[in-house]
Amino acid sequence: MSVLPVPSAFETRSNATFDAIMWAFARPGMTRDLPEEGMAQIVEALIDRECAVHCANPELANVARAAGALMVAPDAADHVFVEDVPLALLDQMRCGSDLHPDDGATLIACADLSGGSRVQMTGPGVDGKIELLIGGLPADFWHRRARAMRYPMGFEILLVDGARILGVPRSTVVEVL
Repeated sequence: MSVLPVPSAFETRSNATFDAIMWAFARPGMTRDLPEEGMAQIVEALIDRECAVHCANPELANVARAAGALMVAPDAADHVFVEDVPLALLDQMRCGSDLHPDDGATLIACADLSGGSRVQMTGPGVDGKIELLIGGLPADFWHRRARAMRYPMGFEILLVDGARILGVPRSTVVEVL
């Protein structure tokens, strides 16, 4: 007789969160649902003691510390969690190198995924092009991101709106319409 381990509620939520994040990055421009609202579940699903993290929110920073993360300045972080994105932050994000483009960071930020500026996304994972509304970001956000990127170097973006997320990989081109 074989006995299978039964996942805890925490493991089930973390697995569902991780799955949503991976699908969001695999299909840029398409939102995914999280098990619940907020960024704490993203920290719990992604962060461990091998991660360097910057959290603008002290409560979220405590969740990252509990996961064993090293707390650092934004320019040294693997993952940067902010609610409101200061434009200067985009110039500080790690973008990797020609030899190791995968060393680019991930920006996790709050946004409005149901209204705001009309943007168009193209690139790998997008079927042709997709148009959507994204609000809650600084006016020059997408232009500043484009200036900071030099594919394959760059950084990923995960936008959070309550219990919905939207992934924007470094390979995705975003145009403001």
